[in-house]
Amino acid sequence: MFFSKKSGGVEWLVVGLGNPGDKYEGTRHNAGFMVIDQLAEGLKIPVQRLKFKALTNTAEIAGHKVLLMKPVTYMNLSGEAVGEAAAFYKVPPERILVLSDEVSLAPGKIRVRRSGSAGGHNGLKDIIAHLGTDQFPRIRVGVGQKPHPDYDMADWVLGRFQGEDKKAVEAAVERAAGAVACLIEKGVDQAMSRYNG
Repeated sequence: MFFSKKSGGVEWLVVGLGNPGDKYEGTRHNAGFMVIDQLAEGLKIPVQRLKFKALTNTAEIAGHKVLLMKPVTYMNLSGEAVGEAAAFYKVPPERILVLSDEVSLAPGKIRVRRSGSAGGHNGLKDIIAHLGTDQFPRIRVGVGQKPHPDYDMADWVLGRFQGEDKKAVEAAVERAAGAVACLIEKGVDQAMSRYNG
């Protein structure tokens, strides 16, 4: 892969959304954290330096200096971490790549987007509020629809993957990590055409 360790100024923020703590590990809402963990594993670096209200580490992906981030603010306040890091490094929104879960996508699917609304996702909503724009790229990892309309959405996204869904999501997380590298190296359009199949 096109990864190596590097520190110094940062050109990109790659932000995985989730909730901190063992209680939330492996839940649907933590799909973004899972992608950061996958990247960190490939880079052989720990993402555990507390900075900007997030667990972070700097790395090089496709020749660019990147700050990997897992906000520890809890999902609904993710924008605080992203806003602080973006201001500090003067990173423009088009180089802030956000990784999140998506209930309207089947488990195993991923979707790369150039920009767009929060689509009911509170983490994205808070980032849009803090950046003052929705013009930032994102990669959404499908976690599947709740089983029936009366099922509480919070219970659904805070539940863990089971059986086939678990396997499908593990594969999607790997693909999403590849999509991060592709997007940074070749741009959003290339990543969309390669990964939005």
